[in-house]
Amino acid sequence: MKPPEKNEIRKPSKTLAGVTPIAVMCKPKKCKHGTCLYCPSLNVPQSYTPKSPPVLRAERLKYDSYEQVISRLNAFKAMNHPTGKIELIIMGGNFLEYPLKYQYEFIKRCYDALNGKKSKSLSEAKKKNEKAIHRCVALCIETRPDSINDKTIKRILEFGATRVELGVQCLDDKIYKFVNRGHGVKEVILATKKLKEHGFKIGYHIMLGLPLSNPKKDYEMFVKLFSDENFKPDQLKIYPCQVISGAGLETLYKKGKYKPYSQKQIEELLEKIMLIIPNYCRIMRIMREIPPEYLTAGVLRIDLRRDFESALKSSSLKNKINEIRFREIGFAIRDNLKIDKKINLKITKYPASKGDEYFLEIVNKDNILFGLLRLRINNNNAIIREVHVYGQALDIGKKADFLGQHKGFGKKLIKSAEEIVKSEKIPELKIISGVGVREYYKKLGYKIDKQGFYMEKKIKK
Repeated sequence: MKPPEKNEIRKPSKTLAGVTPIAVMCKPKKCKHGTCLYCPSLNVPQSYTPKSPPVLRAERLKYDSYEQVISRLNAFKAMNHPTGKIELIIMGGNFLEYPLKYQYEFIKRCYDALNGKKSKSLSEAKKKNEKAIHRCVALCIETRPDSINDKTIKRILEFGATRVELGVQCLDDKIYKFVNRGHGVKEVILATKKLKEHGFKIGYHIMLGLPLSNPKKDYEMFVKLFSDENFKPDQLKIYPCQVISGAGLETLYKKGKYKPYSQKQIEELLEKIMLIIPNYCRIMRIMREIPPEYLTAGVLRIDLRRDFESALKSSSLKNKINEIRFREIGFAIRDNLKIDKKINLKITKYPASKGDEYFLEIVNKDNILFGLLRLRINNNNAIIREVHVYGQALDIGKKADFLGQHKGFGKKLIKSAEEIVKSEKIPELKIISGVGVREYYKKLGYKIDKQGFYMEKKIKK
């Protein structure tokens, strides 16, 4: 590959959301509950195929988390991407089911790689990362709803996690039983509530076209996701169900007892779904990277989202879509849109999981999104679950010559959140923070709490 020119960033969309994402995959392991009907069993991490890009990379490096992080850092550097603000994503089956020693060592070695030096313990590695060149500003764990309890929550707080992605797939107990999911809707509700109470940002993985479902039921499921206060996720990954070699679903398909959605059905359903996604939710991904040779039936188009959104942006529906990614400043700049620089603060309050959520966003008159903050208040407790400023990622301390990061938007959002907490007469505000962001919050008057999990600040009356 020819090296990029000076100031040229190859594949710029990878860091347009303000962070540099590094996905790290765990070694193969079977799920304790068994195997879901749609999930292949191909001697690689559960739900993946041997030629999926992250599997190929991880397998080449013997699933060593340290080596995987180093490899991705080098790849981003080669493409001229900044690597000061790293979002770590732990992939590959249910991480919380691995042996405890494996979990702690896996996470520690991720931090060691970012730090450029090895530590004796996880706590030491996290401490070093607070001032490292490559700082972990967010850490995501992928897991199942039935793995979430008080013990596992304490553990993922020890890891320095700030986001949890739950394999929800649907909201129907009959479908859960049929596909051998191993849990029900009640576990989804409980996990969502517990995670929000502890300040985590929550993503759901949702599948379209599962057995026993249909487009009408799937649409109604999305209506329920955002009308029922038991759910209301902050993020979504939407995966149309595909028939993959080695999955139990392949047998049903060959017997004529299951048929996946066509591309037209998926696009029509996605268009209806996009119109009801609220302003506080971000659709992280649509489609999975399944190599053609492992697909028995179903839509393969990995780039379906790109073409689908391109068509939406040129249609009369574009001003009706409130989903976060569709509105981000980074993509607006990439698409050469004319951007009004006059901004304002918009606050949306909504009930969720027995608490009040305040979604603060900095937008312009065209609803282009510059930054956001999620504040949760319940039982006289206040916690900021996310602060995020969008636009091309910048290394820490670097001045911006374009709209987006390092323009004071984060401080403005936090100050507004503090005013809300003050008006509610709550004496203290906590922030769940990636270890690499702690220095930033310290400058705003926050300090680490006794447990070492949250940044906190007394709010003056």
